[in-house]
Amino acid sequence: MSDGKKPPRKAARRKLPKPAWERGFNGHVLWQGKAKLGKVTLHAEKDAPHKYTWEAAGRAGAADDLDQARRAVEYAVLVADRQLDLFGQP
Repeated sequence: MSDGKKPPRKAARRKLPKPAWERGFNGHVLWQGKAKLGKVTLHAEKDAPHKYTWEAAGRAGAADDLDQARRAVEYAVLVADRQLDLFGQP
């Protein structure tokens, strides 16, 4: 069995860049390479019930704290990445 040949290599997977937050004028955006994954924006109205709104992976919400809104965006992106489509083809 040991004839000196190496076993065939598995195909190397391309690594995606790590998602990174970019700060903007009225909010923050989560990027992965050149793909926009989600965003957090600051409410323009002073009497709004929440200070920040977020949008990611077809979901939206509001939060009082920037860190809470950013965590919500990251969680929505994580869940959308693993969740299967309801009516899509397997």
